[in-house]
Amino acid sequence: MIDQTTTARGVGAHRRNTQKLIEHAAPHFAAAHLQGLMALYAHPRGGRSVELLNADKMPCRIVDFVRCSYLGLDNHPQIIAGAVRALEQCGTLHWSCARTRLNFALLGQLEEGLSDLFSAHVIAYSSVLAANMGALPLLASGHLTQGIKPVMVFDRLAHATLAFHKGTLAEEAEVHTIEHNDLDRLDAICRRNRCVAYICDGIYSMGGAAPIGDLLDLQARQNLFLYIDDAHGISLFGKAGEGYARSHISGPLGDRTIIAASLGKGFGASGGILMLGTAHQSDLFRRFSVSHAFSASPNLAAIGAALASEAVHRTAELAVLQKSQQERLIQFDQLCPTPLSGTAFPIRTMIIGDELATIGAARSILDQGIYVSAIFFPTVAKGCAGLRICPTAGHTPAEITALCRSLAEVCGRPATGA
Repeated sequence: MIDQTTTARGVGAHRRNTQKLIEHAAPHFAAAHLQGLMALYAHPRGGRSVELLNADKMPCRIVDFVRCSYLGLDNHPQIIAGAVRALEQCGTLHWSCARTRLNFALLGQLEEGLSDLFSAHVIAYSSVLAANMGALPLLASGHLTQGIKPVMVFDRLAHATLAFHKGTLAEEAEVHTIEHNDLDRLDAICRRNRCVAYICDGIYSMGGAAPIGDLLDLQARQNLFLYIDDAHGISLFGKAGEGYARSHISGPLGDRTIIAASLGKGFGASGGILMLGTAHQSDLFRRFSVSHAFSASPNLAAIGAALASEAVHRTAELAVLQKSQQERLIQFDQLCPTPLSGTAFPIRTMIIGDELATIGAARSILDQGIYVSAIFFPTVAKGCAGLRICPTAGHTPAEITALCRSLAEVCGRPATGA
């Protein structure tokens, strides 16, 4: 792992310790696999239900609280039909061709539609990882900051698809990691340096969010560049589903904010996007982003699904689904309080502490027909293992109640009214 406290210029000062990471985590991964909690293969069975084979090789239907399709759009009939329609229309799945040479016309249609929907210059990628991999080195190069290489400051809890690139970025610029949402430290770094870029999540994958309003204030005072990965906020917030971060910004993004987002979580399709503030940035990324110039675009099924989801986002159905998702969160919070109760963020976590106890709890809950994620190092800090739960608009009130009863029984937590 990259040292979480280091300041570095150059790879030599940034050391990953993958060997130690694997040595510590391998026994817990082995236990989770042995208990049938990881790398499951399942058949979809409508709503949030999937079908597994149990230990006796018999079909077993369970309710899934693992997937991040927060609005339940991943099996929306219009989105599935959009994927099929795109394949039938074009008669192919994928073009093996650099995007600097040839692109599907439907991809251009998607990027234009999303640019209009989210009031930004949008580029689509095959994944959010690919989007981040292409964007962060360009930011570190200084080409987005008037030729001044910014000090790259990461939130300590920034997603792995952001943090993984620190070593590469250290070849271009100075890299810092600060404590989670530590705006005082960030402000101090801004005051000491001509140019600073802050890299964070909008909504964090283990719960909670960045203080977007405060970051925008700091940006106005210190000319801070913001790079926000809002993979878990897209579609859930904003009248157009523009996401947690974008909905905080009135008017254009400007030239000092980039938002990455997923098309495969709340959006219900597949792939990732960058929301850019200027045409110049868009041109630069289309020509020099390694994951744009040297990797494939989303395949046609993903493009067709995303086009259909874009259409859904322009209807009144989006607000209905957003409201339903919030109602499921409220119900969960009433029955099973957690530290994030009362927030609009889509993820809840229950800290247990011990890794093997967490794995045992998740297995017991699965035995009751409910699948939740057992999380442990390196996903979370050592000693902070627990359960990660995603209530969605696709769950029924009865399924939320059954989940909370199971959590209360297995984890010994109160389940008020359950």
